[in-house]
Amino acid sequence: MPHGAHGKPPTRGDRWASFKESPFLPATVLLLIIAAAAGLFAGSYTYAMANPTPHHVPTAVVGSYDQAQGKAFLAGMEKALDASLKIHTYDSRAAAVEAVDEQKVFAILETREDGRAVTLDVSGASGASVAELLEEAGPAVGKETGVAVTVRDIKPLQKGDPRGLAIFYISLAAVIIGFVGAIQLSVHAKALTPLERIGFTAAYSLLGGFVIAAVVDWLLGVLDLPFVESWLILALTMFTSGMVFTMFNTLFGRWAMLPTWGLMVLLGNPSSGGAVSWPLLPSVLGLIGRWLPPGGSVNAQHTAVYFAGHQHAFPFLVLAAWTLLSCAVFWFWRHRHPGGRTAEPAHAAH
Repeated sequence: MPHGAHGKPPTRGDRWASFKESPFLPATVLLLIIAAAAGLFAGSYTYAMANPTPHHVPTAVVGSYDQAQGKAFLAGMEKALDASLKIHTYDSRAAAVEAVDEQKVFAILETREDGRAVTLDVSGASGASVAELLEEAGPAVGKETGVAVTVRDIKPLQKGDPRGLAIFYISLAAVIIGFVGAIQLSVHAKALTPLERIGFTAAYSLLGGFVIAAVVDWLLGVLDLPFVESWLILALTMFTSGMVFTMFNTLFGRWAMLPTWGLMVLLGNPSSGGAVSWPLLPSVLGLIGRWLPPGGSVNAQHTAVYFAGHQHAFPFLVLAAWTLLSCAVFWFWRHRHPGGRTAEPAHAAH
């Protein structure tokens, strides 16, 4: 029986050409990519969150911290935390509290009686994990150094969010649904023009952000949100995430999910500071996280919920910069995007 077109067995080149034209090549590539992605997903979250360790904890100090016992207490805290306290000195407790509200510091050490007594003010809202470490270390170090320590939480978390994770979860929802929505538009509404695609991305972002905020606040009562501000932050997050996928879809076509997932989920979410505060993240993640869309979203939302009146421009600039970059790339190279239409729909001709 003949094997090839001329009765010869197929050569290795013929088999490779046949394999490339078959569905087995992309299926095999996806098999390897999915396996690698599973390991990277588990690794990135475990690396960032499984054993959070402080590195530099910004701390305000007030009073006679430069006395012998005050210095001994500070040194004991650094030893107990296995980290350095990044000291910021203030002339008054009011100035130190303002620094907490501005999220410049995570705690206040107020020393009295020539360093023999310390009031340790932590801020659960600044970072629950950091506050817990300080609350545990403070009394133990005080006992070792002979310093009377009083611990207080001057900015506690809301009752419905005792672990401080709700903001991370709603931001995570906005990030993932934001780019999943763009994926669905690329599959089910492929014929949208570039302007229409941007418009529908903005529309589902506004509606989706409203629904997330309504469910978390009105329906479940988990967080008492500043509703309009939180809604708009969620909407901007969803829009940014959707346009990031659209940008990568323009640049990489059907493989756009890979850089989107890598940027937003593997790198962006673990380093966002939502699940683990930035001082406890590995130093590289703590540095870059706030420059990525998930970090910008968590940062803006966290300030809106817990530090009203002290909102910063930086997280909004981060989200806006990624949005503008994504829209500009998509618009400039829109002819490369796999979607769009060049002719009137068939029914329009009748």
